[in-house]
Amino acid sequence: MKCPFCGHENTRVIDSRPAEENNSIRRRRACDECGKRFTTYEKVETIPLIVTKKDNNRESYDRSKIEGGLLRACHKRPVSAQQITALVDEVESDIFNRGEKEISSQMVGELLMNRLKELDAVAYVRFASVYREFKDVNTFMDELKKLLG
Repeated sequence: MKCPFCGHENTRVIDSRPAEENNSIRRRRACDECGKRFTTYEKVETIPLIVTKKDNNRESYDRSKIEGGLLRACHKRPVSAQQITALVDEVESDIFNRGEKEISSQMVGELLMNRLKELDAVAYVRFASVYREFKDVNTFMDELKKLLG
């Protein structure tokens, strides 16, 4: 690692520790030439993921959109922010472990609904009503019957 102060190429690591909830490594380094210290972060590089929407438009994967949808579905429900974060982490892990560069929004929605159903039935129905675009009360009742049966 090149020293940012003097440009010398010999630096050494004097301390390493996990950072960002174990998603990266913080390294404290010292330059052998000038003696100054600096910090670097090492992080796994992920493949950019494209989400294909229902209308065939493509956009970059955005975790905050998933979190926003779940927060709306779980509004005034006994579901903590920590549980929502854990659910998004699980789904995100499933998505990235596929190793594909593109995924359909339908697949993301199904993965979310499967996990949300286990977490909170009311939040699941709320999410499903928006995601599956329930057109009338009968569609809503059909989903409730599936959930209860």
